Amino acid sequence: MNIHEYQAKELLRSYGIPVPKGEVVYSDKAAARVAEDIGGQAWVVKAQVHAGGRGKAGGVKIATSLPQLREITDRMIGQRLVTFQTGPEGALVQRVLVERACRIEKELYLGMVVDRQSQRVTVIASADGGVDIEEVARETPERIHKEVVDPATGLLDFQCRKLATAIGLGGRLSPVVKIMRALYKCFTDKDALLAEINPLVVTDDGDIIALDCKMTFDDNSLFRQGGVAELRDFDEEDPKEVEASGHGLNYIALDGQVGCIVNGAGLAMATMDAITLHGGRPANFLDVGGGASPEKVANAFRIVLEDPNVRVILVNIFAGINRCDWIAEGIVRATKDLDVQVPIVVRLAGTRVDEGREILNDSGLSLIIADDLDDAATKAAALTTEVPA
Repeated sequence: MNIHEYQAKELLRSYGIPVPKGEVVYSDKAAARVAEDIGGQAWVVKAQVHAGGRGKAGGVKIATSLPQLREITDRMIGQRLVTFQTGPEGALVQRVLVERACRIEKELYLGMVVDRQSQRVTVIASADGGVDIEEVARETPERIHKEVVDPATGLLDFQCRKLATAIGLGGRLSPVVKIMRALYKCFTDKDALLAEINPLVVTDDGDIIALDCKMTFDDNSLFRQGGVAELRDFDEEDPKEVEASGHGLNYIALDGQVGCIVNGAGLAMATMDAITLHGGRPANFLDVGGGASPEKVANAFRIVLEDPNVRVILVNIFAGINRCDWIAEGIVRATKDLDVQVPIVVRLAGTRVDEGREILNDSGLSLIIADDLDDAATKAAALTTEVPA
């Protein structure tokens, strides 16, 4: 789960990490009121959307007067901001963050991520802040510095000092160590997957401030993170993904034509790979989970069919906890109730597979039965070229 920059900064502030004075607003009038409250001679207006690249897309502007501030805010709110992460449709700006501008002496990068390879939190720092950190890592990897954190001890002071010295903050060790330790505590307390302060700046007054922040949290931990879960902005998410989560389905929209309904995340990934291998493109990732009922399967069909690009549906079930006859009942019910007009390829294996296939064969529907995953993927991929768009 992602949150907005202003929400991430509120979390940082609650852990004692310095952030600029500012407030989120929904109108130009409120923006002027905030500017007067926080003072200063210049203010930064930042579009609040779940997308990177806002600055290059015109989503970050500086105002040097209250009339200019109101004009920028009024123009920004309600526009669709198009960045490299939003796609051509852009993201609707419904709110902006107004902050007092500061004079920057140096821009740095500080981030924390769950490293899948080491299975530990890794702290990343660089003297090259304010730019695409992936580009820095690709072109000048020697400027990226990392420390892997032992969960038994947590982030240690010597690791913080080592990173601070590497990025040129050896003369300001005390505040930098404090910020790194606080960020690590916030990261672990809130079950974060990513925390990125870019840039972490040194001002001309010598202060160190988190000028921007992005945070992502583990969806599986939200049940115990009530405060974090309340920060979720459904307007920033795909409506189909939101609806799927309400039915206990794991759904991620993609840009292909083969709608996938699979049980188990690993099998779903393998199914998507097989479709791609045979020349097709998956339209989604959808995991119905281990206890899929006929109702759950029917909901999965409905959500997949909301994507107008879907030209064929591939159902791939390996039943262990599930039962193939339950899945088959759901397929038949969904096909009839939703009047499905696209071809459906079905591969069933596992518990009560013979009963499941019998239900499909006796349904009177034109279902395409596959023998295995490779056969199913081949048939589904071929149908995307046979069925008119």
